[in-house]
Amino acid sequence: MTTLELAKDFTNILKNGDHEGAGAKYNSDAIVSYEAMEGPMAVCRGKDAVKAKGEWWQANHDVHGANVEGPYVNGDQFVVRFTMDVTPKATGQRMTMDEVGIYTVQDGKIVEERFCYLEA
Repeated sequence: MTTLELAKDFTNILKNGDHEGAGAKYNSDAIVSYEAMEGPMAVCRGKDAVKAKGEWWQANHDVHGANVEGPYVNGDQFVVRFTMDVTPKATGQRMTMDEVGIYTVQDGKIVEERFCYLEA
C-alpha cells in the first residue's frame, strides 16, 4: 500500500467519525504521538497509549460538530486538517479548534503523528 492509498483510507475513516477505527487499522504498535502542549499526554508512545489519549479526549469534551480535510501527501508523510466545534467539560467554554495532524508512514503503518494548533 502506498502512502497515498493509506492516507486516503485513513482520512475517509476519520471523516466517518471513527477515529478509534482509523488508529486501530493504521497505527504502528510503536507509534509516537506529539501534542503541542505540556503535560503527561504531550508525548505518547505506543498504540495503547495513543488510544488511551483519544479515549481521555472523548470523555472530557463535548463535540458539537467536526470537519476533516485532506489528506495532503508528500513522500512518506501526509497532513489532515481538523476543525471542531467543541466544549471542554472542565471549562464549559464552547470553542472552535483548528489543528493539523502530520503523519509519517513506514512499512504500511503510521509511526508518528504530530499535532499543530491554530492559536486564536
